[in-house]
This record gives sequence, structure tokens and C-alpha cells, in this order.
Amino acid sequence: MELATGFESISRDGWRALAVEVLRKSGIETESPEEALSTATYDGVTVAPLYDLDDLPGDPGLPGEAPYVRGARGTPGWDVRQRHAVADPEAVLADLENGVTSLWLVVGDGAIPVDALEDVLKDVYLDLAPVVLEGGDRVREAAEVLFGRGSGVRGNLGASAVDGPGLELARRCVDGFPGLGAVTVDATPYHDAGGSDAEELGCSIARGVAELRALTDGGLSVEQALGQIEFRYAATADQFATIAKLRAARRLWARVAEVCGVTGGSAAGSAAGSAAGSAGGSAAGTAGHGGQRQHAVTSSAMMTARDPWVNMLRTTLACFAAGVGGAEAVTVQPFDACLGLPDAFSRRIARNTQALLLEESGLGRVIDPAGGSWYVERRTADLAERAWAWFQEIEAAGGITRAAGLVSDRIAATRARRADDIAHRRLPITGVSEFPNVHEKPVRPPTPAPAAPETGGLPRIRYAEEFEALRDLADAQPERPTVFLATIGPVAAHTARAAFAANLFQAGGLDTETAGPGADPEQIATAFAVSGASVACLCSTDKLYAQHAAAVATALRKAGARKVWLAGKGEYEGVDGNLYAGCDALAVLRETFDDLEVTR
Repeated sequence: MELATGFESISRDGWRALAVEVLRKSGIETESPEEALSTATYDGVTVAPLYDLDDLPGDPGLPGEAPYVRGARGTPGWDVRQRHAVADPEAVLADLENGVTSLWLVVGDGAIPVDALEDVLKDVYLDLAPVVLEGGDRVREAAEVLFGRGSGVRGNLGASAVDGPGLELARRCVDGFPGLGAVTVDATPYHDAGGSDAEELGCSIARGVAELRALTDGGLSVEQALGQIEFRYAATADQFATIAKLRAARRLWARVAEVCGVTGGSAAGSAAGSAAGSAGGSAAGTAGHGGQRQHAVTSSAMMTARDPWVNMLRTTLACFAAGVGGAEAVTVQPFDACLGLPDAFSRRIARNTQALLLEESGLGRVIDPAGGSWYVERRTADLAERAWAWFQEIEAAGGITRAAGLVSDRIAATRARRADDIAHRRLPITGVSEFPNVHEKPVRPPTPAPAAPETGGLPRIRYAEEFEALRDLADAQPERPTVFLATIGPVAAHTARAAFAANLFQAGGLDTETAGPGADPEQIATAFAVSGASVACLCSTDKLYAQHAAAVATALRKAGARKVWLAGKGEYEGVDGNLYAGCDALAVLRETFDDLEVTR
């Protein structure tokens, strides 16, 4: 079938020639458009501008079959899983009656008391609605509540066999509760600490291998041990990164299952010791044993407390990516989760996000819709390769527990690189570092936050927190600090740079006041004095800067300006610094706060 009938076919070389011409017109001289237009992730994976059939890394298999890249099951759709961290039976039932199909319950101090768990689950049919626990040091007591509901209960107890009662609980699950797993490998702390996708994956596989060792050393067969483990990953608004991450995670775990010999019942020592071998080849394990059980959770790190309505868009993209990526269960965090305890409205929006994608958008009717994409398949394979190398490094250091320092240092380095990109707004955060509403009204008063997952000593960050800290500081002042925009020339000349400067200053909670059209230095200086500001920023075109910047800056100095910025590049008498795309916005804002003598 000729899909492009009537169109002249073009080769990669033909595209390259055309791209070189377009780049040249943009002022970029290069003979390699791929090099000029490619970007790299924090893991060093190259994202190219163009992919074709030659980029396919090999046969990814079929859905439900090894190596499970295309899904651990052969059926479409996913489990809608809502998280609850307070003892509210009515909220639990409201979720289950309105689209939620499983529960994630946080039990223990600061969450659902163990003695309240029975009441929370009193009217829940646990043979229909699986329950996943997050119990910390109370997990054994919480597990007893589920065991008491009979052998038909389904879900996962959320324990660890490495440093918790996971082995004991797994034995009970194997013996009498076929629908229950005992162990959850939670990779979200690595993500929430600022780690990259490959770092999150490598750490999760290393942790999974440690759990597998503990279970098999305790007498479970490899098949039984694999059946007891569920993995939890973060899903972000970077949809293709999330799709590739979940697909790569299944490939990696299938490789672990393969070298563990799931069909041959290999010894525990062999299973654990050989798991750090080559990542090549395809998994040979029986389907269902080597297929990783995945629970995807929308990222906490990407959420913002400012302009939290935008979180609805972020979580929708993340949920879409998690579903397309093949997660078996997805949790959408309420848009106001950063502000504390979510209310009924935000929980409703969270579950309806999934309902819309599953039913109205039809995602629940398709298995691996991204499969076969040259870009997705290549990115999946490249990410898996880097994650496996990181996993091997952890194993060589003695495993995930002994390599805690190595893991912490590696993630800290990535966190610093990401923070630098955020500060320079190379990674924009809508509503915070870009397009902020400085006069934003709070959605609701902050409330006590629900219990957060354990981090294992790693920090927990949000990408927006440094900008938001400045916003909080500006809001706390008796009067909002103001920066004066010394606009030079007609409106058409200064609007673009004035808008850019206002956007930057408002990202720190600073208000802006403009001089209006005109080029007379004395008039601009008079308007500055009336504004009451002590910091000014020149805004105009390069041509008008050459004619007026020095005179205007000098007049502003005489009128009392402590600091004079210029929107754009170029050095002029009286100008202290420049604002431009890619400048360190956080450094500019902090310096401006000092110049404005903002009380900290």
C-alpha cells in the first residue's frame, strides 16, 4: 500500500540537505543537521531530530510475551489506583463508586492508624478492589487486617524482604493468598531526590535484585519470588521519557528473570549472583514470571504549589504516558497535593483524569500504541542500556544497600545539573518560572500534608521550590517589591523586551511598573522616582539602546536607582547587568531582592 502516493519520496540525505539550508538561513552554519538539532538527556541519551527504520534496535516482541517491552499483559487498559493517607471511609467509597478500581493506603504514624484500617475497608470488596499498602514499620500489623479478610483478597502488602518482614509475609501469601504480593520496590524516592530516568531505573532493578535475593535465600523459588514483587515508578509530563522508561524497566526486569532461570528453578545463589550480567538478548522466563508488575505514580517533583491548576495538565500528560507506556496501575496525584490534604474536588478531578483517558480517549482499548515508533523504540533501548550499566555499577559496589553513598552522590550531581537548567529557565516551569501570575489568589488555605513515602535518607525536592520560596518572600512583605521598567521608544519597540523582563521579575513575586512610550531620559527618571522603586531595567531595541541607553541609565542613577539592568545584551555606561534568554534568573532575582532590601 502506497501511503504517500503522489508525493516525491525523500531519503535521509535529502532531508539533511534541506535541513542544512534552513539552518543556514537561521544563521547556523553546519554540515550535520543531526548534530545541530539533537539534544541530550541527563543520562546522555541523544534525542535526534529525525528517526527512520534504521534506528529500530531489534524486535521488541509481542504484548504479554518476553521481553515484555510491549507490556507484561496481553490486554489493554490499566488499574485506576487512588492513594489515601487519612482514615476516611466515605472518601474511599466515593472513589470506588466513581471509577477507582484499586486502593493505595498509607498506614502508620501521621497516616491511617492501624486500628482504623478495618473501618476504612469495612464496605470494600477486597476480591474486586485490590489494596496496596504502604505501612512502614507497621506493615506487619496492617497486613494482618488484609489476611483476616480471607484468601480472596488481592493487592500488595508493600513490605521489604531486605530490611523488613517481607519474607515472612511472602511465605504466607504464597501459602494461602494467591492474589497478594508482599514486596513493593518503590523507585519514586530516587526520582523525587532529583535523579534521572536511568538512575531511577538502575536503582529500582538493584533494589529488586536485593529483594529477589532475600526471598530466594529464604526458601522461595525464583518463580514464587518474582510473583511477590511489584515496582513503583514516577510518571512525568515528559511523555516520551515516561513511555520509554516504563518500557525499558520491563526489558531490564525480564533480563533479570532470564539470568535467574525462572523456567529452570535455579538456586538462589545463582539467581542473585548472576543478575548483573549482560543486558543483551531476550528474556526466556515464563510469561507472567518475568513480566514486571508496574505501578506508575504522577511525579511529586514536577508539581507546583503556585498556579496549581496547571498541575492538572501535568498529571494528565503523565497519566497518558503511563498508560501508553504499559503500567498496570496508575495513580494520578490530586492537583493540590503540594498544598496539603487533597479535598473531594481535587480527588474527583484526579480519578476523572484517568476515566477520560481510558474511556473517552480510548487509551484503554489499545495495547502499546507507541510500539513500532522508530523514536520510542530507539529511546527505550538507549535508556535500558544506560540504566543497566548503572545497575551493574551498583552491583559492583556491593548492591543497593552498600552503594548508598554512590547512589546519593550520583543523584546529587544530576540534581545539581537539573537545578542549574531550572535556574536558567532552560527547563521552564509554567506558572512559576514562566508566565507567573504575581497577583494569584490562593486555591485554598494550606492544610497538614498527608504522609509522604519513605526516602531512605534521600532528599525530597520539587523543581519549582526555589522560585516559589522567592514568591513567598515577596508575598510576605508589607508592600509588594517593585522593579521599574524603563521602556525606551514607541510601544512596538519596547514591548517584547519589557514583557520578557516583567516575566522574569514576576517569577520571583516582584511587581513591575513601566515608564510608557518615550525616550526622554528626564521623563523616564521622573516616572522612576514616582514609582518608588529602587531597581530599574532598560527595555527597548538594540538600535535605540545605542542612542539612549547610557543617558537613560545615568538619569536613573541620579534619581536614586541602586541597580540598572538592561533587557538584552550589550555594555553601556551606567548599566550593571543584562537580562537575556538563558541568564541565571534565580541569581538575578536574589540580587534584586538584596538591592530592594527585602526583609528575609
